[in-house]
Amino acid sequence: MNEREYMDTNRAHWDEVTPIHVASAFYDVSAFKGGRTSLDAVERAEVGDVRGKTLLHLQCHFGMDTLSWAREGAVVTGVDYSEPAIAQARALGEELGIDARFVVSNVYDLPGAIDGQFDVVFTSYGALCWLPDIAAWARVAAGFVKPGGFFYIAEFHPVSMVFDDAPEIDDLRVRYPYFPAEAPLRFDDWGDYTDRSVGLNNRTTYEFLHPVGDVVSALCDAGLRIDFLHEFPFSTFQFLPITERRPDGSVRLTKHDGCVPLLYSIKATKPA
Repeated sequence: MNEREYMDTNRAHWDEVTPIHVASAFYDVSAFKGGRTSLDAVERAEVGDVRGKTLLHLQCHFGMDTLSWAREGAVVTGVDYSEPAIAQARALGEELGIDARFVVSNVYDLPGAIDGQFDVVFTSYGALCWLPDIAAWARVAAGFVKPGGFFYIAEFHPVSMVFDDAPEIDDLRVRYPYFPAEAPLRFDDWGDYTDRSVGLNNRTTYEFLHPVGDVVSALCDAGLRIDFLHEFPFSTFQFLPITERRPDGSVRLTKHDGCVPLLYSIKATKPA
């Protein structure tokens, strides 16, 4: 398979799970409609005040984070390659009366789909593993940043992704590689991360490995200046069986807490 075929397979999966996600307790759309933000504390604190700023959200899924940034005062554009996801994003924005633009496009084709540059280019949580070419991704992202603006990502730490995530695992045990191989990892899991019991027709997915060093180097090579790289001992999602959600909403290890990075963030500015 080539890169486009991998991405087409993944897109079919996301097309199918979008309505499952919209209806799930995991995303809790009803609470969002009631005013709850879908943004986590990390990105809200690190991105800062977005009032009056233009913001481009890459890989926005069905738009809850994009619309949350609009509620924070940003002028938002959300992009995703799943047509059902963008249809849901548009419908949600219209229902709530939130002014937002949503565009169907994969990241690599985005320069041919929209024009202009933005004060903030944003992406988060589980986005990079679906991208085969991190250098091309960085060039596209950097190209949409205005001079003096910045790119920001909050993402699951690839170190945490090497561990076995089978439900019966009761300790940290390496299962997956950290460094990329010639082919991506293939998964044929039943279910979905919002509902493990659901049956899917398009359950095969391919994931690409991107060490933190590759991400930082790609952003630098694309002409951005790294303002910070932060690593955190907590996450926003319980992707390992030996994790628990704390009262503050963070997800931490029940064993070896603080010994393994679970999350990282990068802010990178385009020189004025």
